[in-house]
Amino acid sequence: MTAGAGIEALFTTALGLQPPWEVVQVQLETARRRIDFEVRCSAKRLACPHCGLAEQGIHDRLRRCWRHLDFFQYEAWLHADVPRVACSGCGKTAQAPVAWAREGSGFTALFEALALSLCAQMPVRQAAELLRCSDKQLWLRIEHYVGCARHGDDMSGVRRIGIDETSLRKGHNYITVVHDLEAKRLLFATEGRDHETVHAFVQDLQAHQGDPAKIEHVCQDMSGAYLKGVSQALPQAAISYDRFHVVALAGQAMDQVRTSEWRSHPKAVTEVFGDKDSETRKGLMWGMRKNPQGWTARQGAAMHWLQRSHLQSARAWRMKMSLREVYARAREHNDSGSAQLELRRWLSWARRSRLKPFVRLAKTITEHFDGVVRAMLDNRSNAYVEAMNGLLLQVKRAARGFRTAKNFIAIAHLRMGRLKDLPQSPFKMAEPGNDTGYRHV
Repeated sequence: MTAGAGIEALFTTALGLQPPWEVVQVQLETARRRIDFEVRCSAKRLACPHCGLAEQGIHDRLRRCWRHLDFFQYEAWLHADVPRVACSGCGKTAQAPVAWAREGSGFTALFEALALSLCAQMPVRQAAELLRCSDKQLWLRIEHYVGCARHGDDMSGVRRIGIDETSLRKGHNYITVVHDLEAKRLLFATEGRDHETVHAFVQDLQAHQGDPAKIEHVCQDMSGAYLKGVSQALPQAAISYDRFHVVALAGQAMDQVRTSEWRSHPKAVTEVFGDKDSETRKGLMWGMRKNPQGWTARQGAAMHWLQRSHLQSARAWRMKMSLREVYARAREHNDSGSAQLELRRWLSWARRSRLKPFVRLAKTITEHFDGVVRAMLDNRSNAYVEAMNGLLLQVKRAARGFRTAKNFIAIAHLRMGRLKDLPQSPFKMAEPGNDTGYRHV
């Protein structure tokens, strides 16, 4: 079905086309739920796309088509014979640019802007299903626009950074991420977790007007690789070991004690819990890992029995919770001397506990004592580092089905980078009309 006369002019205006471009035909196919717009360039001569020399002849025309935003419930496509200009000045023959799409893209700029807006809010595969395209096409657009936006990113004001690792999938496939702790945004991400990743970040920082000598503070875990990288590439920066990882190490030590005791002393465990079913044992495991405020009724009942026992697991749980209390009091008094004193008391307890995982943890914390205390008083960094881990989990869910580390890094920058030069959603609120109070979204 072909639209009637005059509709072409309407769509020429609606698509924002300027002379010499215009819509010359509108084809609506209700059975296929599709509408096609034939766009024509009426010019006989154009400026050279390379050197800009005006009034150059048209060599030939190439057929091109682009997917556009849907028209009501119909899938919309633009078609045009795009001129190629033969320049008498530079001698090159090049395709003339079109205002509605970037070169080489099968989507219009507005469609790509909508796709990026959706991918920033929902899983990429879900966005692809909504837009009726392949997720691979969206990944290519994300990579392109994130790369362009990062090219112009300004890191000159970066002073405090956080370095962390995250796993892509099961196994030992890791990504190192670097965040600006003050601006609360992702600065850099790369494959691996060795000391070379820190050097790679410094090179990227310099490429974006940043100065490594001005980095004052680095918040990281106790990785020897990151410590080596920071010592080499950012020697003037003060290092702190973030609360999230230190408390996580205590949780791991507690789990090791519980697992070892349940295997080596099953009778002692049975004496405490009797013939309790496996669900109670499972509730105990998760109860030990969670804060008391988050216990379910089953977990609370299991922890009631544990706390009244003489099991090593009970002591391990109390030691983990005591370390959390040391951090909580440090946030309240924010005093370095008090924090050092309370942490030394906890370390003394851990060394005397005869629980090997906690003895090892005490040794590790002692070796990094100054950095641990520094992080105890650095509430801003701690809060964001913990929030960052939650954001990375959201990115993993959004990137479900990603094929490469490059895809994961691109979606992480899209969601966490606060990049300024990304296309904005085409669905902005319209200005209210003079004769109605309605607003179009």
